[in-house]
Amino acid sequence: MPQILNNVDIPPSDQELPLEKRLSENLKFFERVLGIGQSFDMVKREVTFGGHDMCLLYVNGFVKDDILDELLRNLSTLKREQLAVDTYDKLFRTFLPHIQVDKVDKTNKIITAILSGQTCLLIDGYDGAFLIDARSYPARTPSEPELERVVRGSRDGFVETMVQNCVLTRRRIRDPRLRMETLQIGARSKTDVCVAFLQDVADLELVEEIKNRLKSIEIDGIPMSEKTVEEFLIRRNRFNPYPVVRYTERPDVAAIHLLEGHVLIYVDTSPSVMITPTTLFHHVQHAEEFRENPVVGAYIRWIRFAGILASMFLVPLWILFTLIHREWMPTQLEFLGPENVGAIPIVLQFILAEVGIDLMRMAAIHTPTPLATAMGLVAAVLIGDIAVKVGLFSPEVILYLAVSAVGTFATPSYELSMANKLSAMFFIIAVGIFDWIGLAVAVGIWMILLLTTKSINRPYLWPLIPFNGRAFLDILVRAPVREKKARPSIVHPRDKDRQPN
Repeated sequence: MPQILNNVDIPPSDQELPLEKRLSENLKFFERVLGIGQSFDMVKREVTFGGHDMCLLYVNGFVKDDILDELLRNLSTLKREQLAVDTYDKLFRTFLPHIQVDKVDKTNKIITAILSGQTCLLIDGYDGAFLIDARSYPARTPSEPELERVVRGSRDGFVETMVQNCVLTRRRIRDPRLRMETLQIGARSKTDVCVAFLQDVADLELVEEIKNRLKSIEIDGIPMSEKTVEEFLIRRNRFNPYPVVRYTERPDVAAIHLLEGHVLIYVDTSPSVMITPTTLFHHVQHAEEFRENPVVGAYIRWIRFAGILASMFLVPLWILFTLIHREWMPTQLEFLGPENVGAIPIVLQFILAEVGIDLMRMAAIHTPTPLATAMGLVAAVLIGDIAVKVGLFSPEVILYLAVSAVGTFATPSYELSMANKLSAMFFIIAVGIFDWIGLAVAVGIWMILLLTTKSINRPYLWPLIPFNGRAFLDILVRAPVREKKARPSIVHPRDKDRQPN
């Protein structure tokens, strides 16, 4: 009988306790460890087939009833003489008509498998059991991701089931060299994590580095899934807001990064796939650019770049040229600038308005859909319009802040948009307190932050720093696919050519 150490009900997850031959002893162990009889969803089904006592253990709600019904129906037809010799092997090879059946003889593997949704079949007289993968996870159907919509393109997106996400990726890359290796993270949650890469393309040293970092994670559970994994995977300054991995919910985006040589991380229960390593410029590209003609795609990219730059520098420069050093303003732009500053200093107006926009955004997320329109009217009309009329805010503050907000929403990566917002607020405070010198110093600090940022030992500003002319031109201009013959050198691909002929 497996012994439980230190009077703890559940043995350590890495302690490989062997099964006993007596079914009754094994059942006592699993009843205590799994809480059978206490937890309503833990099911124990004792049966006798072919003269042998057996027992099924599973979690109700995880299993497909029709598969188990078919297995029980098939086992119920067995005669004693059919299982008289080599019972264990005959069941495995002949009488368990299911495609996913594994032999197991360690209790820790059985416990993890049952809690992951598999069914365990124990047999009296044998110190081995069968794990039957008849899982049916609660899952929604693939639908277009809300944050990565495109005018033309596929409408399927990742869901919360890792297996289905891997299938959506393999549907686009039918290469036998596509590897998807799994491991489990969390002493209690035992969350499934998959590392995906192309064996002959990805840098195998990078793959090993990522797997070693994942294996070194020691935590009780990761219910926040991919974000918790990222915080363990990426070792950097905790006060750096800039994202060094990219998330996507689109299978086509995941597939193109695999073909480039990136390593992807799938975490069960999350619809977002983590792309590593990434640079700053990975976060400013969108699938829409590649679903249009190259000229249209380049135009869309330039407009997006302009919006991102405006979200960061429009307001600080407006404060500097219209309020602090109006003499620097070109004659053609002298009409800019507020006629009435208002009761609150301009810098404080911008800070309050930025915080107000984020507050409205959070309110929109938590507001029920039928009330969202009413909430928008309250925010835009009652708060914004009246605040201007009573003199709390200058009309131009609302105008330029709205332009900045549009640039923030035009940023493809939500994580990058929030980091840019914090940087913009830093620039506003710096120019408001220390004049142009403060703005110059703030921008310098910002550049140093980006220069010192690494994504799994890769420079964050590549291909700008270190400079790679061809790769940088590819970022500025959306070139036709037939001209993209080489994979990006930032991932150190083993196979550098995408179009060798």
